[in-house]
Amino acid sequence: MVSLGLVVARFNGSVTEPMAEAAREAAAERDAVVVDELSVPGAYDSPLAADRLARREDVDAVAVVGAIVTGDTDHDRVIADATAETLTRVSLDRDTPVTFGVSGPGMSGAEARERIDKGAEAIHAAVDLAEELD
Repeated sequence: MVSLGLVVARFNGSVTEPMAEAAREAAAERDAVVVDELSVPGAYDSPLAADRLARREDVDAVAVVGAIVTGDTDHDRVIADATAETLTRVSLDRDTPVTFGVSGPGMSGAEARERIDKGAEAIHAAVDLAEELD
């Protein structure tokens, strides 16, 4: 059985809470267990939480869910790029899969709500990687 850590961004909660629920359901479908779930303010804040979970002996992989919607500036792209790059570094530094279930950038809130399945996709990727790399 794969043991997972789950990081959930609170910003855009109308999107991220259903994403987190989809993630939990996907874990149950895959016979994986979420041993710990950490809530963070936004996607940008997820790398530290993912790193803490990836350090744990009882965590085989970490899934991160969040939503980065567009605004009047390119801030969403900056946040998405920094988050993706840092989560990749956490995965490589800790030798633990960290999957990116973050929708955006460049999408509206409505478009992000249409991508709630990203939560489940992050779990499926985490389980697949953990099993393959074990």
